[in-house]
Amino acid sequence: MGASVSVPERSVHEFTVKDSSGKDVNLSIYQGKVLLLVNVASKCGFTESNYTQLTELYRKYKDQGFEILAFPCNQFLYQEPGTSQEAHDFACTRFQAEYPVFQKVRVNGQNAAPLYKFLKASKPTFLGSRIKWNFTKFLVSKDGIVIDRYGTMVTPLSIEVCILYVSK
Repeated sequence: MGASVSVPERSVHEFTVKDSSGKDVNLSIYQGKVLLLVNVASKCGFTESNYTQLTELYRKYKDQGFEILAFPCNQFLYQEPGTSQEAHDFACTRFQAEYPVFQKVRVNGQNAAPLYKFLKASKPTFLGSRIKWNFTKFLVSKDGIVIDRYGTMVTPLSIEVCILYVSK
């Protein structure tokens, strides 16, 4: 159930995902930037603190080669029930998110997005690779390598020092 899956890709830059309106986005456009990839949800108990801190981090470091990539996910108690566009509008309106909010994805199971299969295979936890809840974060280096994985309880601001370290 939580076993790692072998994936051929070596970098997040090898993936193409869909933006909230369904257009392809090749993640190679983020080469040279430190990334924080997050599965987000609008109706979760962790929504307020995570979105607020993600926006704060983004505003602080966006001009220093840092990017947040948000992926709405409805797999955890259906806490992202609307459309991809509604998830995007929620983040941008309520939390002034200036970072990209992509199309809704599945992060676990057979139908998990290929990007998330890669992220989980790159940094499994001692309990396996399965994502346990909303707002799991993956820190990615400028060359697209997954550096670390942070669970829901790890706040975005608490990993600020890690972001700075990877940015050097």
